[in-house]
This record gives sequence, C-alpha cells and structure tokens, in this order.
Amino acid sequence: MTSTLTIGRRRGGIEILQFVRDRTAMIFTFLFPALLLLLFGTIFGDDYDHPGLSAARVFSASMIAYGIVSTAFITMGVGIATDREDGTLKRLRGTPATAGAYFLGKLILVAALTAAEVLVLLGVGVLLFDMPLPTDAGRWFTFGWLFLLSVIACSLLGIAASALVRSARTAGAVLNVPVVALQFLSGVFIHPITRLPDWMITVASVFPVKWMAQGFRYVFLPDSAAALEAGGAWELGRIALMLAGWCVIGLVLCLLTFRWTNRRDA
Repeated sequence: MTSTLTIGRRRGGIEILQFVRDRTAMIFTFLFPALLLLLFGTIFGDDYDHPGLSAARVFSASMIAYGIVSTAFITMGVGIATDREDGTLKRLRGTPATAGAYFLGKLILVAALTAAEVLVLLGVGVLLFDMPLPTDAGRWFTFGWLFLLSVIACSLLGIAASALVRSARTAGAVLNVPVVALQFLSGVFIHPITRLPDWMITVASVFPVKWMAQGFRYVFLPDSAAALEAGGAWELGRIALMLAGWCVIGLVLCLLTFRWTNRRDA
C-alpha cells in the first residue's frame, strides 16, 4: 500500500506543475513583492537617518518577511478555499489519499514557492541595492530557523484563514487585507518602526510579521541597526518564542476551523 509520504510527495509535484502553468499566479506571486521592493528601494534609495545604512538595504531585508507571508499565507489560504469550492476536498475523502497526504502536497508547494520568492528578493537586494550577504555562519543558521518557523506559522494560519473565505473568487482579496495592513504596522513598509505610534507597535508585537521582519533585519543588517528596533535590540530569543507560539496557535486554529466542504454544502 502506498504510504502517505509517497502520495504527499507526488501530490506536491502535481501542485507545483499546476501552479507553474498558471501564468497569472506566477506573475503575482513572484513579481509583486519584488516590484514593491524595487519601488521602495528606488524611491527612498540612500535616504536614511542611520549612518552607513541605506533605506534600500533595510527594505531588502524587511521585505523577505512580506515575501514569505504573501506566498505562504495567501497561497495556502486561496488554494484550500479553491479546492473546497470545486469539490476537490470532498472527493478526496472518498479516495485512498489521506488528509495528511493532501496537506503534505500543499506544504511542498508552499515551501518551494517561498524558497523561490526569497531567492528572487535576495537577488533584487544584492544585485540592485548592494545588500551584502552575511559571511557569519551563525547568521545563516538564524536565517534557517527563522525561515522554517515563518513558513510553518504562515502556512498554518493560511489553512485556518481559508475557513473565513466564502468564495474562491474573493479569497485573494479577503486574505490580502490583513497581510497588507500588517506590513505597515510591523515596520516592513515603514522603518524605523519607532516612527509608528506606540499603540501600533504594541498591536504589531502580537502578530508574527513584526518578529519575522526584525529577524531578517538581524541577518542582513549590521549590529548597529539593532538600535532602530522598538526594543533597541534584536531579541532573537523572543523572536523564536513568538514564531513558535504562532505555529502552535495556527495548528490549534486549523483543528478548530478547518472544513472539508462549504457551509452551503454541509
């Protein structure tokens, strides 16, 4: 009997092929975050208060968080909402393929897309805005666990958020609202984050995006840039705890809210 792992890997390959064939999805998934980085980096350029640090370099680091959120959260949420509406999930329950294989396939798709998105953003930052890559192995190790926790948390939250979508046609619009709002609140589009009102920083500190952006700034910015963060330090321990906490919250929300069919079909 074919194992869940094998079926999940095969489904992941199918998911990737289906995505690649959708040119519209390809353009908006990969080009939109990169286009925003290009615009922000070009408009603000070297305009920055901190010595030895350009706005373009700060945006290049921060926008990695946006790339992960927009790719993992929205791709997962829209994909599941679409599969629920067109009956894919309903049909799945009558086949040997398990729920675990289905979600493994989705996670393979999200992991592949997110890794590609990060490479695109790094390419823009390095080639166009002279963002140096770290030479310290410790920073790359931080990048690894930060990327992993970020993808897991955003994917789980995307699964949970799919329950809020009534129609696959509106899924992208509905899920983009919290994503875009959190970019402004979390210091991705506005930095230093201390320019924001205290209450906004407090709200942002509850959600994972602020901690993701702060972590990636630690990886790609000099140590002196820590003074620009809300707490005046990188707070790597708190970043890890917050993201791990959101992984747990996302899992609980998935278990409580996930549905195999639309409410009208129940």
